[in-house]
Amino acid sequence: MGASWRISRRTMLKGLGTAMALPWMEAMAPVTSVLGAQAAVAPKRMAFIYTPNGMNMADWTPKQEGTDFELPEILSPFKEFKDDMLVLSGLTLDKARANGDGAGDHARALAAFLTCSQPRKTHGADIKVGISVDQVAAQHVGKHTKFASLEIGCDAGAQAGNCDSGYSCAYSHNIAWRTESSPVAKEINPKAVFERLFADSAQPSKGATQTRELNFRTSVLDLVLDDAKSLQKKLGFADRRKLDEYLNSVREIEERLRRTQFTATVQGIDGVTVPKGIPKSYTEHIELMSDMLALALQTDSTRIVTFVHANEGSGRSYPFIDVPEGHHDLSHHGNDEGKKQKIKKINLFHAQRVASLLEKLKKVKEGDGTLLDNTMLVFGSGIGDGNAHNHDDLPVVLFGKGGGTIATGRHVRYANDTPIANLYLAMLDRMGVPEEKLGDSTGKLLNLNT
Repeated sequence: MGASWRISRRTMLKGLGTAMALPWMEAMAPVTSVLGAQAAVAPKRMAFIYTPNGMNMADWTPKQEGTDFELPEILSPFKEFKDDMLVLSGLTLDKARANGDGAGDHARALAAFLTCSQPRKTHGADIKVGISVDQVAAQHVGKHTKFASLEIGCDAGAQAGNCDSGYSCAYSHNIAWRTESSPVAKEINPKAVFERLFADSAQPSKGATQTRELNFRTSVLDLVLDDAKSLQKKLGFADRRKLDEYLNSVREIEERLRRTQFTATVQGIDGVTVPKGIPKSYTEHIELMSDMLALALQTDSTRIVTFVHANEGSGRSYPFIDVPEGHHDLSHHGNDEGKKQKIKKINLFHAQRVASLLEKLKKVKEGDGTLLDNTMLVFGSGIGDGNAHNHDDLPVVLFGKGGGTIATGRHVRYANDTPIANLYLAMLDRMGVPEEKLGDSTGKLLNLNT
């Protein structure tokens, strides 16, 4: 096929009730000269992964600053991604502090993490916090994708009730806020996310549910196979290989979804019913949701994702890593060394799950770089040390180069009480979103690209 042949970034493989987005390919690059020179500019993405109850900070924070730093134990799973990460120390979430409102650090931590605004202390209907950074970005760049944003998690959420010292459950269960009083509920069923990504939005509503159920009992790949074969004939060698790799990865995820065992209760949380499709294994649940995140970004179905590993204040137990006690209770360790070691195990578990996702993102080639290169992924918590319930010097790491706008491979320490909102402003700037203020921000965070 000639070099002048191009396909639209919005091209999809079509089948009955199915519209399968494609990964970034060379054939999507514009022709910029009469000689056919290609300038493949992949879109920038942003993602936020949250883990609750803080970290064992002594095993999180590198001792050295700059490029010559050693990874502490909790960050050791990121050994292969050291050149792709920025460890950011000194960032603060002031609006998760009491500021006169008393107890409720867990609810404030999650609600303020991306809004950087003070949650109104209420467990009634008059909830109020602020618009989260992901939704600010979605308002500007969401028009370019199938979904303006994607919100996923592993714990069910509630929008009412008293969950933390007089704070509504909406605060401790939601990280994304479309308006100051409207949280965006997260999807916890990986099968449901898969169907959202690959269902044809143009499919007539009558019988659509039954059609989708039929489709996903077979395979979305079987439904789009003819379209895929037709497209492959037109692609160059590199794009054919990329399409094959992508289709194989989707097939593998489909098979894993079919093999998944289901359970009737959330482990560690009595009386909570799990929707059909939730894996029995928490590890498998996170891994499948991570696959959904990677697919959503790879196919440009969305450029903005939030992923909450567990709701803030989570009492989940981790017997599969020899930690039968609840996470929240252990986080109040009182400097007991045995409890701190168990907290470290939990922290390591979550870091390992993020590392597994990073591996997926780094394997996807986009032009001269990778999907990870074109992403800004924040991993962290709105609480520093779980025992102290502090909200300064938070555990925050940024992965990805933001399309070449971030100099990674460093540990950067900022002055204490530097608003984490400043980081988000800098990220929005790199997404082409012209915001000058977010929550309690004081300006764009410096020293990200030097």
